[in-house]
Amino acid sequence: MTRTAKFMKTASALVFLFASGVIAAQTSAPVKNSVYAELAKAPKKASARRNPLESDPQAEAAGAKLFELHCAECHGEMAEGGKKGPSLRADEVQQSSPGTLFWLLTNGVVRRGMPVWSKLPEPQRWQLVRYIKSLAIALPLPARAPSRPTP
Repeated sequence: MTRTAKFMKTASALVFLFASGVIAAQTSAPVKNSVYAELAKAPKKASARRNPLESDPQAEAAGAKLFELHCAECHGEMAEGGKKGPSLRADEVQQSSPGTLFWLLTNGVVRRGMPVWSKLPEPQRWQLVRYIKSLAIALPLPARAPSRPTP
């Protein structure tokens, strides 16, 4: 195993452990005035839904294409947030259940400018959820210092 592969395996394990700890430690709903407060409004039945495409290896890539088409304009190309939409990499989003995200996509948040995506076929909404959830494990590339010639 190469050094890079070992690093990526270790980094992935650390991210998983950290995310698990954060999820276990979180006991409160999103802040009432937060742009993420709508997530707490999802009905329990909707929140409990599982993504039927969770194990589909092509769902994430398809979701990424849909994101670029429908969501990047507001949420930013890297889902980091933009002028119109909040970051989808935020803990509030990443700690939400797939069913909650599906519910939000389906119903939108019209008063905040989030469109209702119920006309988008259900499998495509689940693909978007799969992509959004994949952002939690996407690691940024490590910053590299510019190399200097040795004297």
